[in-house]
Amino acid sequence: MTVWLTRIIPDMRHPQARRDTTGDALGQGLHRRLMTLFPTNAGPDPRARFGVLFRAEDTPTGLHILLQSLYEPDLTALPDGYGTSRTRPLDTLLNALRPGLTIRHRCIANAVRKPGATTRDLYNLPAVVPLHGPAANSWWERQAEAAGLKPLSTDSHPLDAAGGRHGPRNNPSRKKVRHARTRFDGTAAIIDADLLRAKITEGIGRGKAYGCGLLTIAPARTPQ
Repeated sequence: MTVWLTRIIPDMRHPQARRDTTGDALGQGLHRRLMTLFPTNAGPDPRARFGVLFRAEDTPTGLHILLQSLYEPDLTALPDGYGTSRTRPLDTLLNALRPGLTIRHRCIANAVRKPGATTRDLYNLPAVVPLHGPAANSWWERQAEAAGLKPLSTDSHPLDAAGGRHGPRNNPSRKKVRHARTRFDGTAAIIDADLLRAKITEGIGRGKAYGCGLLTIAPARTPQ
């Protein structure tokens, strides 16, 4: 099974690229755009079928979109002039993973906890509560351990929430939803390479259709 990683650099002068990456569209709207790169009629959950995970990153050269999938995307389906794009397989990287290897990682994730029913009713809390600071770091470290990693360093940075609406697109009364986002960067040692490969493919946490959950890794540089 090949895992594909695609980098799209949208041209913000293009009206559709600008629309897909502005405000709430950066979550659900961008997801809809990326799903046009895959076959239609793929069942009730095409995102899961094709293993689609994505995130948008601000870089020194502008916004970049990272798209991971288990099916090679058809980049010709992007509108003409949308931007530049390139796809490559991750086989070499994933096959090289082994216990003891130190890696750098990044993940934009929906770090939340679910309050108990009694506490939620008592304090009128939402169904899920976003985590920040040390609580977010602890959440990430638990996720990393569940992915076969031993965390060595963790740095978290809160981002704007990703938004959209829940329900059929032709329903004008669809409920608006917001997914808190936190970017986690750090280093970790691999404990279980098979588990890590599975989690890279599966994604981390909730909100995957809103640009959360994509875990990217690279070998850590050895100090000279």
